[in-house]
Amino acid sequence: MSDPEKKTITARSALHARQRPDVAALVAEGREVTYGELHKESNRTANALLRAGLARGTRVAYLGKESEYYYELVIACAKAQTVLVPVNWRLIRAEVDHILRDSRAEILFVEREFLHVVERVRSELPFLREIVQMDEPEQRAAGFLAWKAGAPETDPGLEADPEDPIAQMYTSGTTGLPKGVVLPHRSFFTFIENMQRHGLDWIDWRPEDRSLTCFPGLHAGGYAWFLHCFNVGATSVVMRMFVPEEAVRLIRDERVTTVWAAPAMLQIMLDEPTASPEAFTSLRKIVYGGSPIDYELMVRCLKEFGCELAQAYASAETGSFVTCLTAAEHVPGSPLMASAGRVCPGNDVKIVDEEGNELPAGQTGRICLRSPARFTEYWQQPEATRKMIVGDWLYMGDAGYLDDNGYLFLRDRINDTIIVAGQNIYPVEIEHALCLHPAVADVAVFGVSDPRWGEVVRAAVVCRADVARPTERELMVFLRGRIADYKIPGGYVFLQSLPRNPTGKVLRRVLRERYAGAPAGQQ
Repeated sequence: MSDPEKKTITARSALHARQRPDVAALVAEGREVTYGELHKESNRTANALLRAGLARGTRVAYLGKESEYYYELVIACAKAQTVLVPVNWRLIRAEVDHILRDSRAEILFVEREFLHVVERVRSELPFLREIVQMDEPEQRAAGFLAWKAGAPETDPGLEADPEDPIAQMYTSGTTGLPKGVVLPHRSFFTFIENMQRHGLDWIDWRPEDRSLTCFPGLHAGGYAWFLHCFNVGATSVVMRMFVPEEAVRLIRDERVTTVWAAPAMLQIMLDEPTASPEAFTSLRKIVYGGSPIDYELMVRCLKEFGCELAQAYASAETGSFVTCLTAAEHVPGSPLMASAGRVCPGNDVKIVDEEGNELPAGQTGRICLRSPARFTEYWQQPEATRKMIVGDWLYMGDAGYLDDNGYLFLRDRINDTIIVAGQNIYPVEIEHALCLHPAVADVAVFGVSDPRWGEVVRAAVVCRADVARPTERELMVFLRGRIADYKIPGGYVFLQSLPRNPTGKVLRRVLRERYAGAPAGQQ
């Protein structure tokens, strides 16, 4: 049996089953799963994974939206010493193929509406030996439930270590190629421990909380938030996918106390006809991330949500939050509102130049973070891992500076990631797809600020001189099926040449500044 005091998801599941078996661990579409039930069913699923012959470290993929079954798999994979690989259901066939191929997943759990994507690539996946269809929650008949039937509900008895990997979240770096970020058990314990040790509640989870995450559980942010809630014994209220009207309803009807969201999601929720201060009376704190909050939106959130706001800065690689702008620092008119806050206890931040030399306060350079929750490695990419992890430090893809009081200010993205409503989008991937169009000679994709979505995707296109210039609609149609729909630029500018530095690198920063707020199609 697992040591109940050990800092692992396996041990924590057993502890909650013993101490709070009747408390709701999950609420999904009105269905409630207690900690006692989650422990037994995740044991059953873990035993079924072992019955299927999966060895320690085997990758287990999931393609679908969210339900109690997904979160059962999150816990079960940890108990079976396998590694869960969530696959974003918005991805197209080629992207799904890459993740399944790169991860070498041996078993895939998939919802029916996405089976057609998998069947078209299955013959090309030599490691994938079994596909299990997830049951429709209202049917509870065949598929996943039949697959695990007969497996015992007792603890598999495998002793887990805090360093054991439990998840592989796919993200992209400066090349735009998806990389598997491997996260261990410890990533979901250290932040809570350090905050409690220092008696701070900048970002906190309480056993009595009912918490809603607007980020999907297939996203590193949503996955981590759920496990932080799980580790303290709180109740997670989950949605199949983020729908603002549904989020407002859940906050009201489920008496939600904490929310994790992107600023754009908060604005969309407040714009819902059903949104009112009365709907939000149960809230005590909203934590937002992905970008600083717009001043007007912050004032509106404080007034209409009627609760504390805290900003968090993190990434998949950090495993948990690194800096925080606390509720007390959300002061209208304060210059700190433009910052990402101070470093949280147990973490460190420094700014370095291109040679790795630490820079003094006020000078902009690469942001480096040190966190005990950090990831283990990029799966099967030792060179990328060495570039990211230098000693104890993570060399991030963001540029910024520290002020004299240690507040972190983000100034640019070294890797040019675009964040639309909390969803990371990588320009290189879109640029590669657009360059396949016969009329496109050169292209640069960039993000511009948007009051509703945080950012929107734009593309600057240089056309070939010997062919007719395509219309914006023609380029949008061309991209459909080549990249996921949410990555397709919503506007285009047509240029004679792209702005570049002396070494030939495209200056996306110049494009962002030049075309911020400009209408699509501007020359």
